[in-house]
Amino acid sequence: MIRPSRILVAGIGNIFMGDDAFGSEVARRLMYERLPAEVQVMDFGIRSYDLAYALMDRYDVTILVDVTSQKQSPGTLYLIEPDLSQLDQVDEMMFDAHSMNPGNVLRMLRTLGGSPGKLYLIGCEPAMLDVEDGQIGLSEIVKSSIPKAIELIKSLVNDLLSEKLKIEVETA
Repeated sequence: MIRPSRILVAGIGNIFMGDDAFGSEVARRLMYERLPAEVQVMDFGIRSYDLAYALMDRYDVTILVDVTSQKQSPGTLYLIEPDLSQLDQVDEMMFDAHSMNPGNVLRMLRTLGGSPGKLYLIGCEPAMLDVEDGQIGLSEIVKSSIPKAIELIKSLVNDLLSEKLKIEVETA
């Protein structure tokens, strides 16, 4: 177990589907934060192939940021560590991107011979997703969760880099 040298924070979501834009908005704001050199932040939106190919670059840790419905109050944040050995049994509702399914991206990555490294999901319970006319913009409750999500990501990164959380790094 060693300290990670490459961490990807990947915002995902659809900006035309209300709160589904959460991951993209967190990534956009996180790009303006001071982060360690080991961290790369990207907003993938609904571009699943771009995410899969980016993950082929052998990151030690991948932190996905997305909405996820866990049946709690809107705006609730989650830190989830999906078990990649159980990828085929991952509940599709855990990931709730409308035009990108992270579970499918991870299965495609596995088919291509890649790995996301250690995987985390920073999720937020949405208030509104199914908008008929493509509403742009987050609900107020989800928008108010963005600063807390950024702090959660920064805390996770600091824990990973300070070796409070040890990870297995694959060697080729």
